[in-house]
Amino acid sequence: MKRQNTLLLVAGLSAMIPLAAVIAQESVMGLRGDAALDAQSLPAAVYKQLQVQRFKRAFRQQPPLVPYEVDSFQIDLKANACLSCHDWPGNVEVDAPKASETHYMNRDSVALDQVSRERWFCTQCHVPQKDTDALVQNTFQPAKLNP
Repeated sequence: MKRQNTLLLVAGLSAMIPLAAVIAQESVMGLRGDAALDAQSLPAAVYKQLQVQRFKRAFRQQPPLVPYEVDSFQIDLKANACLSCHDWPGNVEVDAPKASETHYMNRDSVALDQVSRERWFCTQCHVPQKDTDALVQNTFQPAKLNP
């Protein structure tokens, strides 16, 4: 009888796991909204900011901020809209900065002809610049440049 109750308890809990996964999945919102990772989306209108409007980096190894909205850029396993302007030869045609040479190396520092898959999802490091208030109170000060 005790074994039968244990089996019923395990079966009942097992039935709840998929339900919990669905609830968790519905409450998580990615940067691309409710679009699936492999879904196509149209890029937002790109506007060019003047050089003087770009934010300075707060520390030496900070990835550059993006001076335009990228919410609807397609970045998935099959396509990366950023590279249409920031990979050679597209960057020359639109006068955009080319992705760093470090993006063309794999994790073993082997040079590649294309952007490494480890660097494929640009928005993991590069985010749009926003002139907003801090989300939480802090005392952060940008690094000082050497004279």
